[in-house]
Amino acid sequence: MHGAGVVEVDGPGHRAGAAADGAVTAALGAALVVRTADCAPVALLAGEVVGVAHAGWRGLLAGVVEATVTRMRDLGAAEVTGIVGPCISARRYEFRGRELDELVDRYGPAVRAATVEGTPALDLRAGVHAALAAVGAKPDGRPVPCTASGPERFFSHRARADTGRQAAFVWLGS
Repeated sequence: MHGAGVVEVDGPGHRAGAAADGAVTAALGAALVVRTADCAPVALLAGEVVGVAHAGWRGLLAGVVEATVTRMRDLGAAEVTGIVGPCISARRYEFRGRELDELVDRYGPAVRAATVEGTPALDLRAGVHAALAAVGAKPDGRPVPCTASGPERFFSHRARADTGRQAAFVWLGS
């Protein structure tokens, strides 16, 4: 959807296929899934509450990360940790114009970057980290693979016009 809609999942299978970019649950056995190509999948962990968000530039600007963490807090989450999955890196993500300026205004200068060719770029990872910080959550600090380059092969619509997607998921086990 590339927005900030977040659904609450009450149990396994509930809200399956819902049109949203974030999901949260405190229900045992309920799996939350987002599919991405170059956008950032964000798994959110907080003890007995989990969430997942699909954060591209539009969702980031709309506040999907913050909205998902806020909904987790509504379910009782305290300390929230975000794990950012494979997404396009700034070095491969040419991005410019009014939208980049709006993202810089919202999340700070760290989101403005340059590609390997020296053109303006968006650092999506820095944006997700800033969004997490804005709601008192923290990133886990793992390196994040680039979908558009690197030794691993991930789907990338921007780099290769791939039609496939990665899936990121979280669930609460018993």
